[in-house]
Amino acid sequence: MATTPCSARDALRILATAADLADVSVEDLTVAMTATSCGTDLPARLERALRRAVEAARTRGPAGGPRDAGLAPNPARTEEVLTRLRGCQARLAASPHDPAALRAMDDTAYTLCVLMGRSTALEAIAAAEEQLTATA
Repeated sequence: MATTPCSARDALRILATAADLADVSVEDLTVAMTATSCGTDLPARLERALRRAVEAARTRGPAGGPRDAGLAPNPARTEEVLTRLRGCQARLAASPHDPAALRAMDDTAYTLCVLMGRSTALEAIAAAEEQLTATA
């Protein structure tokens, strides 16, 4: 949850969804999550439920449609990853056969796809640019 910035209301909604998915109470889920700060591992089913709840909160609506009112990535983080992607594109254009440049490009494109909740790099770039234009 700490890696997914969101409002308290959104966090509670995600926790409630994860608790429903794992068939536990929100209180039991939060106790298990808090215990991880003391070195206790989160049970796999709770971790899976949390991942699915965060994913559901970040996914967009119908294909081609706007995103639901779920979690939006932090604009500063979006700008950082988009800038890194542009740098990787320039590096790869300068050295198209450099395996390190190709790896960096792949990693950054994947990061942007995950951040923006999109399945392709082109969709992720368009969504990132749209988000940054809307926040400017």
